[in-house]
Amino acid sequence: MITLRDAVRLSVSILAAVAATSCSPPQQGVTVPISPANIYADSQADDMSPAVADALPRVYVPNVGSGDVYVIDPNSMQVIDRFPALGNPQHVVPSWDLKTLWVTGSAKGETNTGGLTAIDPATGKAIRRIPVEDAYNMYFTPDGASALVVAETKRRLEYRDPQTMQLQGYLGTPQCDGLNHADFSADGRYAIFTCEFNGALIKIDVLHRKVLGFLRLAAGGMPQDIRGAPDGRLFYVANMMTDGVSLIDGDSFKEIGFVPTGIGAHGLYPSRDGTKLYVSNRGSHLVSGPPQGPGSVSVIDFASRAVVATWPIPGGGSPDMGNVSADGQRLWLSGRFDDVVYAIDTASGRVVSIPVGHTPHGLTIWPQPGRYSLGHTGVMR
Repeated sequence: MITLRDAVRLSVSILAAVAATSCSPPQQGVTVPISPANIYADSQADDMSPAVADALPRVYVPNVGSGDVYVIDPNSMQVIDRFPALGNPQHVVPSWDLKTLWVTGSAKGETNTGGLTAIDPATGKAIRRIPVEDAYNMYFTPDGASALVVAETKRRLEYRDPQTMQLQGYLGTPQCDGLNHADFSADGRYAIFTCEFNGALIKIDVLHRKVLGFLRLAAGGMPQDIRGAPDGRLFYVANMMTDGVSLIDGDSFKEIGFVPTGIGAHGLYPSRDGTKLYVSNRGSHLVSGPPQGPGSVSVIDFASRAVVATWPIPGGGSPDMGNVSADGQRLWLSGRFDDVVYAIDTASGRVVSIPVGHTPHGLTIWPQPGRYSLGHTGVMR
């Protein structure tokens, strides 16, 4: 008897007209359809692509304040390496083809320059540094033809060659103050980005480089991360000032609900089985908050759209950005104001803290399941 998941994979293979299976990376330039039933069907536990076969199991932690990247062995839970990165290191972003990890560096100091630092996952070492004026975050077009560098201070998306990072062009987003995080519809036709500093969202046709809509959230606030529900039409938006997540119908681009979570709702990460959403609550409304605040992680059930568990950080903390391990057993998050990383057991909520550099931000654990990456710390499909 064929399972629903097998049917989904068969449909994807036929529609893509490529010889790849769900565990093989698609050809660059070929738009790969996603099942409307579950956009996370091909990023479930241990469903690894051959492209990551040589990747060392590591956690890469960009530290904004100390300007470096710490490398953690997730098995020993020890820091085993560190190296400098360009600009203010903000996020560690898996490339579309899963073969490179890019450290995005936003503009820094009087020179007002940032950059991209490439990491080879097979060695865990930095191999290239490319100056870029402002690289706060980075995503990829669904066909893999362009990297989308989020130039937050310039209010624009920069389209760049995903290998060389040479500029291809850009899309100005002047109405979006604080262009920040994004996720894509199931069919990849549009992406929704958060506008951190004016309490809004912007909807973009990334392939045709045009703005499709602009939406101010009812309560305003400071929207941070955004993630699609399994159907790829409903989007969850973490809002640091309203202490919860707004629900957005992506197709109609309307706000349809709100789920309270905790103080300073910030990062959003789906469980590996695609049934839950982990919400990191930073424990503060401040951009630079105090250490040992009332930070926590809320667990939202996608089916009921309700919080089903809350895990406080023992002794207080500031859980921020990260991702889920390949087996789904640990949620890794930076402790933004506490200079630590949290490894959280997804069955019990038990927390282990690991000291790192100053002001850790968008860490990623690698490798992760999926056929390709759409960016950030691992928006996998």
